[in-house]
Amino acid sequence: MYFYPAPAKLNLFLHIIGRRPDRYHELQTVFQLTDYCDELAFTLRRDSQINCTCLSLFNSTTEAIIPDEANLAIKAARLLQAKTKNQPGVDILIKKRIPIGGGLGGGSSNAATTLVVLNHLWNTGLRLHELLSLGATLGADIPVFIGGESSWAEGIGEKLQTLQLPEKWFMVMVPRLSISTKKIFSHPQLTYNTTRIKIQAFLNGSLTTRNDFEPIVRQDYPVIEEALSFLNHYAPARLSGTGACVFAAFDTKTEAEVVLEKIKAPYQGFVCKGLTTSPLRKIRALYSKLSDEFEFEGNMK
Repeated sequence: MYFYPAPAKLNLFLHIIGRRPDRYHELQTVFQLTDYCDELAFTLRRDSQINCTCLSLFNSTTEAIIPDEANLAIKAARLLQAKTKNQPGVDILIKKRIPIGGGLGGGSSNAATTLVVLNHLWNTGLRLHELLSLGATLGADIPVFIGGESSWAEGIGEKLQTLQLPEKWFMVMVPRLSISTKKIFSHPQLTYNTTRIKIQAFLNGSLTTRNDFEPIVRQDYPVIEEALSFLNHYAPARLSGTGACVFAAFDTKTEAEVVLEKIKAPYQGFVCKGLTTSPLRKIRALYSKLSDEFEFEGNMK
């Protein structure tokens, strides 16, 4: 059985700059892909059913942890099956390492890997831009995982420009809680008037960035406040996405591992390396049915 990677992401910053008439939030962020991955295996069926078994490796349990109605891998498979017609079913097995509700994009990454791999296994022949469009209908984070490169993002997260980021190691601290993205985005104290910034200003470090959700999460979840305070003793700490995971960047793996050893229960954590190109992109490049002629809006060096 072959397992395909579904990498986690970190939001190096996350600014909410407006709200659209359809009530979606306009944002600016940087998606940093990492080498910390879920793994997915796919077994084609003789009928049209789509099933998923999810095993949690992070919490050392083998029980199913994601209900079908909330499982983005199942939704992605059904969406691709409906679009391309008459495809066989599939049994999906997910080895789940990325914490659920941690702001690390695990569900979106699972969906992206499902679209990329089934596009190949089902021989549907969809081009990259078609997969990106499909993914965006399921979630704003999914296109960056399909594209497979760390990126500057705008719009609702679907307008992407590849970034060449400095190589860093990250210590990710994982509280024992899951935060609902929908709940945080509808929080009455959330503001959406952060001033738009330029990519170059971010890259040269000439301005201060933040995660606009962090004050709300700190207030509503004391355990996150505690985690950020702890990690700030060693390096500038930040919330990823809408939480609950927090992280700090280090120049070396050893520095990150030293801090990891200092965390205590009820917290858990892991060390990961930031990537410019994800392992899924390397696999996608092997599939001749996908065209790499489509590019993001730019390639920022």
